[in-house]
Amino acid sequence: MDEHRNEYLDAKSSFENFIDDLLLEMKSVDPSLDMLTAKDCTFRINRDVRFSKNKNPYKNNMSAYFNQHGKKGTGAGYYFHFEPNKCFVACGIWMPANEELKKIRQEIDYNVDDLNGLMKKPAFKKQFENGLGQSDKLVRPPKGYEEDNIAIEVLKLKSFIVQKNITDEMLLSNDFKKNIITIIKAGKPLVEFINRSLF
Repeated sequence: MDEHRNEYLDAKSSFENFIDDLLLEMKSVDPSLDMLTAKDCTFRINRDVRFSKNKNPYKNNMSAYFNQHGKKGTGAGYYFHFEPNKCFVACGIWMPANEELKKIRQEIDYNVDDLNGLMKKPAFKKQFENGLGQSDKLVRPPKGYEEDNIAIEVLKLKSFIVQKNITDEMLLSNDFKKNIITIIKAGKPLVEFINRSLF
């Protein structure tokens, strides 16, 4: 890192400038982000290796999380991951704490038709054709819910995330920022659905 520190600092500055530009447009889509700057949203390059088998001290990517309270805020938001051949935009909430998870599940249980309705919207389906990610999921129903609940497969989720992968060709196109805003607009109803259970 010391040998390449200046290169890293140049790349970091360019990324933060891009995030500041992106935020200007995101704020018109989601006014809850109005007080944020790039520094509120961008993550450090240092990895937390305390509980990881991978002890590499630095990440191979740059990223930012857009939440009304910044990257450390609770609740759902928007995430941008920048890495060669692995770029993506995600909307929702990843691994919420137990109390938050209970509230989100209750909202889904009470208003699953609202959730299904927003996921059936053409703009949502176009951007997130695979729907909610299924990687973080319980095998059995969570406490308080039965297997015959019509929303049980969603209630078993431990994260509520939709994701759109971004090719390097898309990344380098003139419409890149516009495309990210389109993805965020499509994911905003999910973010709002989750956050109404938490705030």
